[in-house]
Amino acid sequence: MSDEVLVEESDNVAIITINRPNQRNAINGAVARGIAEALDSLDARTDISAYVLTGAGGYFSAGMDLKGFLTGDLPVVEGRGFGGIAEAPPKKPLVAAVEGYALAGGFELALSCDLIVASEEAKFGLPEPKRGLVAGAGGIMRLPRRIPYHVAMEIALTGDHYPASRLYELGLVNRVTEAGKALEGALELARKVAANAPLALAATKRVIIESQDWPLGEMFARQGAIINPVFGSQDAMEGAAAFAEKRQPQWKGI
Repeated sequence: MSDEVLVEESDNVAIITINRPNQRNAINGAVARGIAEALDSLDARTDISAYVLTGAGGYFSAGMDLKGFLTGDLPVVEGRGFGGIAEAPPKKPLVAAVEGYALAGGFELALSCDLIVASEEAKFGLPEPKRGLVAGAGGIMRLPRRIPYHVAMEIALTGDHYPASRLYELGLVNRVTEAGKALEGALELARKVAANAPLALAATKRVIIESQDWPLGEMFARQGAIINPVFGSQDAMEGAAAFAEKRQPQWKGI
């Protein structure tokens, strides 16, 4: 792992931090590779059930490193896309903890997450058109699926910045915290998620994401292929036993 991406663990939650505060955590090749490597490693572990993605120094990310872009340092990982995540988010639930700016590619990283916790001072936006670019890392595809069409158009076409409070009203941000408390709030939410059975979490996330494009007549069959193995897992038996015995379950991810 490079110095540009830090990983630490808190119980069964992994915190992935973009560590380029002097560049407002602009995404370069090293950051993209670091995030991809972290997710490849963590997704294979049964003792980690959820992630938090955040940035160092009071910023989430100001987007792609434009100076790097000019020199050919592209923040893209084959198979995972921009930032090592945009085209292939992890199997496990991922919470964004946003302080400061989440702009352009930074906003697109947040949109690659399953939940967003933001400071009351956080700002979001897709300013790519102001630089002659297009939000091609999922922003203009994911945003209109999550907020009303005309509002998504406004954000994408004006390139302006929007406060966390506005995106909370639209349902895009899950929780708004005091300034400097986004990571704390994201960890609280991630721990609540991670207390649940890991196989059930992964299957639930997969169905929610993939079912958006399933034909109506095939929905339950496709869902069954994903969730039926969960019902036959050791964790399913453990969950039922723990409930009957009035104790906390001990998940094994099998």
